[in-house]
Amino acid sequence: MATITAAAPAIHPDLSLTRLHLMRAGYLLMGVGLALVKWPLLPDVATLPLYEGVTLCMLTAMSLLAFLGLRYPVKLLPVLLFESLWKLFWLALVALPQAITGDLDAATTETVVSCSLVVVILAVLPWRYVWRNYVRATGTRWR
Repeated sequence: MATITAAAPAIHPDLSLTRLHLMRAGYLLMGVGLALVKWPLLPDVATLPLYEGVTLCMLTAMSLLAFLGLRYPVKLLPVLLFESLWKLFWLALVALPQAITGDLDAATTETVVSCSLVVVILAVLPWRYVWRNYVRATGTRWR
Protein backbone atom coordinates (compact mmCIF):
# COMPACT_ATOMS: atom_id res chain seq x y z
CA MET A 1 0.00 0.00 0.00
CA ALA A 2 1.47 3.33 -1.07
CA THR A 3 1.66 6.22 1.33
CA ILE A 4 0.96 9.66 -0.03
CA THR A 5 2.59 12.55 1.77
CA ALA A 6 1.71 16.13 1.15
CA ALA A 7 4.45 18.62 0.44
CA ALA A 8 5.40 20.72 3.42
CA PRO A 9 3.64 24.08 3.30
CA ALA A 10 5.79 27.08 2.54
CA ILE A 11 6.46 28.98 5.75
CA HIS A 12 7.05 32.24 3.88
CA PRO A 13 5.26 31.81 0.57
CA ASP A 14 5.99 35.41 -0.44
CA LEU A 15 9.75 34.78 -0.23
CA SER A 16 11.25 32.47 -2.81
CA LEU A 17 13.84 29.87 -1.94
CA THR A 18 16.32 31.92 -3.97
CA ARG A 19 15.59 35.00 -1.82
CA LEU A 20 16.02 32.96 1.37
CA HIS A 21 19.38 31.68 0.11
CA LEU A 22 20.46 35.23 -0.79
CA MET A 23 19.57 36.31 2.74
CA ARG A 24 21.60 33.40 4.07
CA ALA A 25 24.54 34.61 1.97
CA GLY A 26 24.20 38.01 3.64
CA TYR A 27 24.18 36.40 7.09
CA LEU A 28 27.18 34.30 6.13
CA LEU A 29 29.16 37.30 4.89
CA MET A 30 28.35 39.20 8.05
CA GLY A 31 29.03 36.29 10.42
CA VAL A 32 32.29 35.14 8.85
CA GLY A 33 33.57 38.69 8.39
CA LEU A 34 32.96 39.58 12.01
CA ALA A 35 34.31 36.25 13.25
CA LEU A 36 37.57 36.72 11.36
CA VAL A 37 38.06 40.33 12.42
CA LYS A 38 36.53 40.55 15.90
CA TRP A 39 36.72 37.13 17.57
CA PRO A 40 40.54 37.09 17.79
CA LEU A 41 40.35 40.33 19.81
CA LEU A 42 38.03 38.89 22.48
CA PRO A 43 40.74 37.57 24.85
CA ASP A 44 42.04 41.13 25.31
CA VAL A 45 38.67 42.90 25.44
CA ALA A 46 39.12 43.86 29.11
CA THR A 47 42.20 45.92 28.23
CA LEU A 48 40.51 47.95 25.49
CA PRO A 49 39.17 51.47 25.98
CA LEU A 50 35.55 51.46 27.13
CA TYR A 51 33.74 52.03 23.85
CA GLU A 52 36.08 49.84 21.84
CA GLY A 53 35.32 47.00 24.27
CA VAL A 54 31.59 47.68 24.07
CA THR A 55 31.72 47.72 20.27
CA LEU A 56 33.75 44.51 20.15
CA CYS A 57 31.27 42.68 22.39
CA MET A 58 28.29 44.03 20.43
CA LEU A 59 29.75 43.03 17.07
CA THR A 60 30.70 39.59 18.39
CA ALA A 61 27.10 39.08 19.52
CA MET A 62 25.95 40.26 16.08
CA SER A 63 28.14 37.63 14.45
CA LEU A 64 26.52 34.90 16.54
CA LEU A 65 23.07 36.15 15.57
CA ALA A 66 24.18 36.23 11.92
CA PHE A 67 25.15 32.57 12.13
CA LEU A 68 21.75 31.83 13.66
CA GLY A 69 20.26 33.68 10.68
CA LEU A 70 21.60 30.92 8.42
CA ARG A 71 19.02 28.62 9.99
CA TYR A 72 16.26 31.21 10.48
CA PRO A 73 16.75 33.85 7.78
CA VAL A 74 13.33 35.47 8.14
CA LYS A 75 13.12 35.40 11.93
CA LEU A 76 16.52 37.10 12.18
CA LEU A 77 15.72 39.72 9.54
CA PRO A 78 15.97 42.54 12.13
CA VAL A 79 19.67 41.67 12.45
CA LEU A 80 20.21 42.46 8.77
CA LEU A 81 18.15 45.63 9.15
CA PHE A 82 20.18 46.74 12.16
CA GLU A 83 23.43 46.01 10.35
CA SER A 84 22.27 48.06 7.38
CA LEU A 85 20.96 50.98 9.40
CA TRP A 86 23.95 51.53 11.66
CA LYS A 87 26.35 51.38 8.72
CA LEU A 88 24.25 53.74 6.61
CA PHE A 89 23.96 56.18 9.53
CA TRP A 90 27.72 56.08 10.11
CA LEU A 91 28.52 56.51 6.45
CA ALA A 92 26.09 59.43 6.09
CA LEU A 93 26.75 61.21 9.39
CA VAL A 94 30.47 60.59 9.92
CA ALA A 95 32.24 59.51 6.76
CA LEU A 96 30.44 61.66 4.20
CA PRO A 97 30.99 64.99 6.01
CA GLN A 98 34.66 64.13 6.50
CA ALA A 99 34.99 63.14 2.85
CA ILE A 100 33.36 66.39 1.73
CA THR A 101 35.78 68.47 3.82
CA GLY A 102 38.76 66.30 2.85
CA ASP A 103 39.39 65.21 6.45
CA LEU A 104 39.34 61.43 5.97
CA ASP A 105 42.27 59.83 7.75
CA ALA A 106 43.56 56.30 7.19
CA ALA A 107 41.51 54.73 10.01
CA THR A 108 38.29 56.36 8.84
CA THR A 109 38.99 55.36 5.24
CA GLU A 110 39.49 51.76 6.35
CA THR A 111 36.16 51.86 8.18
CA VAL A 112 34.46 53.38 5.12
CA VAL A 113 35.68 50.46 3.02
CA SER A 114 34.48 47.97 5.64
CA CYS A 115 31.08 49.65 6.01
CA SER A 116 30.67 49.89 2.24
CA LEU A 117 30.09 46.14 2.19
CA VAL A 118 26.61 47.03 3.43
CA VAL A 119 25.63 47.16 -0.25
CA VAL A 120 25.62 43.35 -0.21
CA ILE A 121 23.20 43.30 2.73
CA LEU A 122 21.03 45.97 1.09
CA ALA A 123 20.90 43.85 -2.07
CA VAL A 124 19.79 40.65 -0.32
CA LEU A 125 17.14 42.22 1.92
CA PRO A 126 13.59 41.39 0.78
CA TRP A 127 12.43 45.02 0.72
CA ARG A 128 8.77 44.31 -0.21
CA TYR A 129 8.54 41.84 2.66
CA VAL A 130 10.15 44.36 5.04
CA TRP A 131 7.73 47.07 3.92
CA ARG A 132 4.69 44.80 4.24
CA ASN A 133 5.64 43.19 7.55
CA TYR A 134 7.51 45.92 9.42
CA VAL A 135 6.11 49.20 8.10
CA ARG A 136 2.57 48.61 6.82
CA ALA A 137 1.47 45.72 9.06
CA THR A 138 -0.58 46.36 12.14
CA GLY A 139 1.61 46.42 15.22
CA THR A 140 1.18 44.22 18.26
CA ARG A 141 -1.53 45.51 20.55
CA TRP A 142 -0.49 47.57 23.58
CA ARG A 143 -3.32 46.46 25.89
